Amino acid sequence: MTDLSVTAPERSGTPATTTSAEDVPVRRHSRHLLRRGLKHVFMIVASLAMIYPLLWMVVSSLRPNDEIFRNPSLFPLSFDIDNYVRGWSAQSFEFSHYLMNSTLLVIGCVIGNLFACTLTAYAFARLKFWGRNIAFAIMLMTLMLPIHVVIVPQYIIFSQTGWVNTMLPLILPKFLATDAFFIFLMVQFIRGIPKELDEAARIDGCGHFRIFFQVILPLMMPALATTTIFTFMWTWNDFFGSLIYLTTPDNFTVPLALRSYLDTQGASDWGAMFAMSVLSLVPLFLVFLFGQRFLVKGFATTGIK
Repeated sequence: MTDLSVTAPERSGTPATTTSAEDVPVRRHSRHLLRRGLKHVFMIVASLAMIYPLLWMVVSSLRPNDEIFRNPSLFPLSFDIDNYVRGWSAQSFEFSHYLMNSTLLVIGCVIGNLFACTLTAYAFARLKFWGRNIAFAIMLMTLMLPIHVVIVPQYIIFSQTGWVNTMLPLILPKFLATDAFFIFLMVQFIRGIPKELDEAARIDGCGHFRIFFQVILPLMMPALATTTIFTFMWTWNDFFGSLIYLTTPDNFTVPLALRSYLDTQGASDWGAMFAMSVLSLVPLFLVFLFGQRFLVKGFATTGIK
């Protein structure tokens, strides 16, 4: 009598291969961990590749001049702290003089952008006047206009007014709301503020200036912080504008002072230049470190995300 409990694979001699239901989540979890691991490895390698020039500059600031370009690794054969001492007083003035010039320039540009861009953004976002949309579109079009197109007319104007070799050509345009990017950012932020706040203040007898300074401006702190950080970074690193308008060493900013360490016809002091470059990066690093959360919050609340 044939035993009916024997299955077909057992009759043919082939063992049955079945996959347990518990093994499926384990395999999926393993593949997920593998993908995450490969992703993290790729990001670490990419991060090291991007940060390598900065690390190389820091290490090169501690090397003698004759070793900087002979040893591309991040492990110097010897350390030379004298680069910082020599670089600090190698120019016509001590490097602190150039740091102070850049600081004054940054303060003026930050105040100018915060003052002019906020008022302009409030006008575009809240006031109703003829040609507002056309003016806003023209303002946005200036974002696509290269600075090289306007630099010659601007230089002629400032040269005729006698402002060349002063900070005025670099600071005064900021008080005229020339940075369209910050205006657009603040307009987007103000549009996100409920208009009911304006209407409630207007019922209490507030005019536009009082509504702006007592209602809108206190709520714009993320956008103001974003404007401050970007203005600081762009102005501190600006080389082209300073090169055009500043001609004597007593008015040089940090980028121009760093360029003075290089001599195309003689010996260049690379070690001193790298040492002072490291010092010039410290303010940028501190500003970005303490203002990063405001920067992220500013972009997250302006619709540019």
